[in-house]
Amino acid sequence: MQNEELDDETQETVAQHSAELLAQVAALPGLPGVYRYFDAEGGLLYVGKARNLKKRVSSYFQKSHDGTRIGHMVGKIVRLETTVVRSEAEALLLENNLIKTQHPRYNILFRDDKSYPYLKITVAQSREPRSANAWPRVAYYRGAVEKKHHYFGPYPSAWAVKEGILLLQKVFRLRTCEDTVFANRTRPCLLYQIKRCSGPCVGLVSAEAYAEDLAHAEAFLRGETQQVLQQLEGRMLRHSEQLEFEQAAELRDQISALSNVLHQQAVESADDRDVDILAVQVQGGRACVNLAMVRGGRHLGDRAYFPTHVDDAAALQLSEDDGVAPPPVEVQVLEAFIAQHYVEVPAVPTLITSVPVNKRLVEALSEQTGIKIRAVHQPREQRRIWLEMAQTNAGLQLARLLAEEGSQQARTRALAEALALPQDRLDELRIECFDISHTAGESTQASCVVFHHHKMQNSEYRRYKIDGITPGDDYAAMRQVLTRRYARLAQALREGGEGEGGMATEGTDRLPDLVLVDGGKGQVAMAREVFEQLGLDLGLIVGVEKGEGRKVGLEELVFADGREKVYLGKDSAALMLVAQIRDEAHRFAITGMRAARAKVRTGSSKLEDIPGVGPKRRARLLQRFGGVRGVAGASVEDLASVDGVSHELAEAIYRALH
Repeated sequence: MQNEELDDETQETVAQHSAELLAQVAALPGLPGVYRYFDAEGGLLYVGKARNLKKRVSSYFQKSHDGTRIGHMVGKIVRLETTVVRSEAEALLLENNLIKTQHPRYNILFRDDKSYPYLKITVAQSREPRSANAWPRVAYYRGAVEKKHHYFGPYPSAWAVKEGILLLQKVFRLRTCEDTVFANRTRPCLLYQIKRCSGPCVGLVSAEAYAEDLAHAEAFLRGETQQVLQQLEGRMLRHSEQLEFEQAAELRDQISALSNVLHQQAVESADDRDVDILAVQVQGGRACVNLAMVRGGRHLGDRAYFPTHVDDAAALQLSEDDGVAPPPVEVQVLEAFIAQHYVEVPAVPTLITSVPVNKRLVEALSEQTGIKIRAVHQPREQRRIWLEMAQTNAGLQLARLLAEEGSQQARTRALAEALALPQDRLDELRIECFDISHTAGESTQASCVVFHHHKMQNSEYRRYKIDGITPGDDYAAMRQVLTRRYARLAQALREGGEGEGGMATEGTDRLPDLVLVDGGKGQVAMAREVFEQLGLDLGLIVGVEKGEGRKVGLEELVFADGREKVYLGKDSAALMLVAQIRDEAHRFAITGMRAARAKVRTGSSKLEDIPGVGPKRRARLLQRFGGVRGVAGASVEDLASVDGVSHELAEAIYRALH
């Protein structure tokens, strides 16, 4: 592609890109594939798919996009990568795998750092009657599933799983206790007394009867409720015919409990066992996808998702063929959710959607998961009721989000006005706040919390362990943490590394617009010394000084550049934001200090020092054995019985603690 081949209208667009990039675009094949755009820093801007790579990618560089979101993104492109695939379906799958894992700036993104919970039923691994491994247990589980056990779900919330466990206890009386508790029982526990467990720990139920209850529980979770009822009734009749009236009465009570549970399920269907209901609402530049889950014919609840970059991605949704309009934003959002969500979460045979989705997407999803999937739009009867419920919840959740964001944006604007900060880029206003916490000088920790895009960004929080100071010297602690945080940024600025607006780079490597310190004149003076030594702007520093009587709402702001103190007013939106950020820094510092102090006092850090023992395994070990002393007193075999601990790791733990 050469500049002289283009009309005058697009000369300016092309001129800003290198000849190498334009030649690469011109050489693209007319095949299906995925393309990726990168900026000068190597950041991924956008991932797209195409039936015809050459035609699709060329459209970005052959047309004028001045003043649009497309133009803003195209102007940043310095590098292009493409992957040719066999079909458009493969391109769709690859595109959304890349979006899910690499989070490009201009795609619709559904970020959820919480894994889904499951209901777990362990598999018997021993035939020894007194062994806990011989009696499967029901448990709440979150994490990667293992083939050796049975998992049901996923569930939309931890509450839904726990409700399911209570139901199984009530109807089928399966055990839920840990293996160590089971092994040490000499008499039945309270759950047996209230008829929530059959007492396998002390031999009050036969292995055959327990296995039947287990099979019925799993069938019930799969939605085979009528078969379970028929089998229970058959067993009850057989006991009656053999004059075993006590066993028949127990089965009668079990049938009654199961019938009551089924009657109480207000949303229940015999035809649909596993269904996902997906409703989308778009308003005010934000979107909400409400996912409701039906598993085993039971409605388990719902969960709301709020994607980012909706406006950017909608503007970049170009048609491959001239004259064909892109799909509505609601369709784009829902298709992005479906494509990204089922990368990690098991798919179900039926999707009920509030807007029609592309058939090619459903076909590609079926190919990816190995499950024949149907997407149903405009459903009837019970499915219609489910969808209306999901649509109502999506609208309510989106209204709540917009109200919260509107309030938070008003607070950001009020603070910017009060401190005379630029108001043309409020979305990018970045505030960092520091606090010091210790107990009589013990385990001093400093916290740094971050606020931008109108909310706290907990993924960017940092804790600093303070060493080499006199215990209790908060000023020295503040000097150390500010120096550690900003020395490298100051050096980058001196060496000419600043970018637009005097910022070093994006994210945690940029200088904030405001630095809050929890304290008055003393802490501000210390911050001033650090910034003077580093050659940074003193106008960034603001101290939050407690008011008379240390009462909330009477705080005053203290400045390092010589300005007079400011009292914003008890009902000021700006003060509310300052207090929110200050309180979050205080909370984050205290939790870090308490954790560090607990390690010093209990010695639990010994576990964390063992290679292969991370936070999850450490938590499981402490829960199983009741503390570090219990772990130290356990044998290698006991340690290896903990989920996630191999025999080799158990030996390493044993050696480290002895």
